[in-house]
Amino acid sequence: MEITNVSEYEAAAKEKLPKMIFDYYATGADDQWTLKENREAFSRILFRPRILIDVSRIDLTTAVLGHKISMPIMLAPSAMHKMAHPEGENATARAASAAGTIMTLSTFATSSFEEVSSTGPGTRFFQLYVLKDRNVVAQLVRRAERANFKAVVLTADTPVLGHREADVKNRFVLPPSLIFKNFEGLDLGKMEKTNDSGIASYFANQIDRSLSWKDVKWLQTITSLPILVKGLLTQEDARLAIQNGAAGIIVSNHGARQLDFVPATITALEEVVKAVEGRVPVFLDSGIRRGTDVFKALALGASGVFVGRPVVFSLAVDGEAGVRKMLQMLRDEFELSMALSGCTSLKQITRSHVITPSDMNRVTSRL
Repeated sequence: MEITNVSEYEAAAKEKLPKMIFDYYATGADDQWTLKENREAFSRILFRPRILIDVSRIDLTTAVLGHKISMPIMLAPSAMHKMAHPEGENATARAASAAGTIMTLSTFATSSFEEVSSTGPGTRFFQLYVLKDRNVVAQLVRRAERANFKAVVLTADTPVLGHREADVKNRFVLPPSLIFKNFEGLDLGKMEKTNDSGIASYFANQIDRSLSWKDVKWLQTITSLPILVKGLLTQEDARLAIQNGAAGIIVSNHGARQLDFVPATITALEEVVKAVEGRVPVFLDSGIRRGTDVFKALALGASGVFVGRPVVFSLAVDGEAGVRKMLQMLRDEFELSMALSGCTSLKQITRSHVITPSDMNRVTSRL
């Protein structure tokens, strides 16, 4: 079957991957309401396209924390890429570099900082889970700096792992041939088989539940890298992120893998953008599957988006070439959305180009 859109990679990956691995990547928490809502919320936002505008030249380029990239579409952190493909994060890094965009390496990667860096040039961020052993955290951050990573993405919505029933049913555990490469040589134990989810047990043993805003300040004492705070959904936390020195914010619900029945990120985006008032860039992840989604996110104030599941699904289907094709499809669809909306640069994408459910409610209330 010829794959013609990003969502088709998920179905193809389901055919190719063992059930335990596919379910780990694909499923969300509890009833998976937010998992569905992450997609459906985009479908409730409509376009207000402008016509008779010269769109013969369209510029998709932008800069993120001073790093120029080819498009406002980046790769979100996701764990254990070697479960999807033997070349794992190395293949993902090469695809991101070829696309001229940013890759974010997970703390729980199956390729190390050094291995990813050795794949060649590219702008890379390091996604950090704060472990109980802060000496290990400091070591990880220093290694990221030495490997020329450009930012730390602090995942802040995971003091404990969400309840993912598929992982419990499948007794999920990292395949024995793989290890968390950034932990190699550190005494952090192994993910053992349990009567429920092996990763939930391992995570509970390693991650620091006491993580708080003061730790954002602490991170700034151990690194000069900018810190993006990932996982917030409210104006209150957006303001606190800025007060505590965040260089940027990623509006995220962890791909609906943490607390079920939180809003879709595209629904929460405007609240956060308004609270930030342009002081730091705001990005969005969770639910991006079309170039139209990217346009809608930028129209509502995002500086860019991160894609997660499409990366591992396309990697599973066709390795580096799959990730390259997936990114190219999103890019092409986004450029088409810009052209048909009458926008030739990212700064021309404005709130006036979309209609949201709240807009419709305001109109109705005035009738």
